[in-house]
Amino acid sequence: MKRILLKLSGEALAGPKKTGFDEATVMEVARQVKVLVDEGIQVGIVIGGGNFWRGRTSENIDRTKADQIGMLATVMNCIYVSEIFRTAGMRTSVLTPFECGSFTKLFSKDRVNKYFDRGMVVFMAGGTGHPYFSTDTATVLRAVEIEADMIFLAKAVDGVYDSDPKSNPDAKKYDEVSIQEVIDKKLAVVDMTASILCMENKMPMLVFGLNEKDSIVNTAHGKFTGTKVLV
Repeated sequence: MKRILLKLSGEALAGPKKTGFDEATVMEVARQVKVLVDEGIQVGIVIGGGNFWRGRTSENIDRTKADQIGMLATVMNCIYVSEIFRTAGMRTSVLTPFECGSFTKLFSKDRVNKYFDRGMVVFMAGGTGHPYFSTDTATVLRAVEIEADMIFLAKAVDGVYDSDPKSNPDAKKYDEVSIQEVIDKKLAVVDMTASILCMENKMPMLVFGLNEKDSIVNTAHGKFTGTKVLV
């Protein structure tokens, strides 16, 4: 793989605190990503906002405004994580689909390619820039746009199950599953819009637990214990 899109769960980045940032968790992510960057792999990153805000947390806020709050949560996450990455010795840039003053630069494929050529890690924040689209959809959209070889989906759960393992101790974990099966069985790997976008653009995903030791590096090196979502 030459280029990957790594999706980080906001909740997973919060670690045991379940909200905000857990710096030790983020430092560990940075250490692993630096291994890939040093090997010449180009890494784009999308981060969810669930450690701060989930789009339908409140019934008293208009959906469009709620989603805008979520977009800003992802910007905060990307700025924070990118700075931790810099501390770990990487060069980074944060791109958004809307103006954020001097905080970020506007997303474009040309800009992403320019930064990748410079050996930078590119954070793609702010979702799609529109309400009613999740960071799942933004992840697949950006992966397709930048022609990533694969999506690495680093979650709080270690793969894809036939039911929720938190509520069903007998839930079965898949080693491999097709994106069509994900759609047909509503397996909730990513939301339906993102799943269809994956299927139509033949974008495969590797789903694994962020908090497992060396999970990002092991996934890139073929020592994979999560779920392959095939297209």
